[in-house]
Amino acid sequence: METLTSILVLLTGVVLRLIVPLALTVLVVVALRRLDARWQTQAELERAAMEKGEAVCWKELGLSSKEIQTRLSSGERPCWQTSRLPNGHLREECLDCEVFRDAPAPVSRRHAHV
Repeated sequence: METLTSILVLLTGVVLRLIVPLALTVLVVVALRRLDARWQTQAELERAAMEKGEAVCWKELGLSSKEIQTRLSSGERPCWQTSRLPNGHLREECLDCEVFRDAPAPVSRRHAHV
């Protein structure tokens, strides 16, 4: 009887010290993989939506600086932010664009003077 008790205590110790942490680690890994897969599909959907609704260049639209300022202040995203290359870099045409160069620099709300 005493041998059975010591074997049960030993097995309980092994389960608590090894199997429970391993099982929790496996559960965390599975949860993180599912989360990563969901984020990957979400990113693909956003990229596809961006490609479908690719913005027209504001320079080609012939907008005045006042119209550009109005669009920027209303929260509209400029064409160089919505139509980037697949690697995330700006297009060459945007780097030379006067609309891109003359755009106001964004100000952090925390440091903005109100």
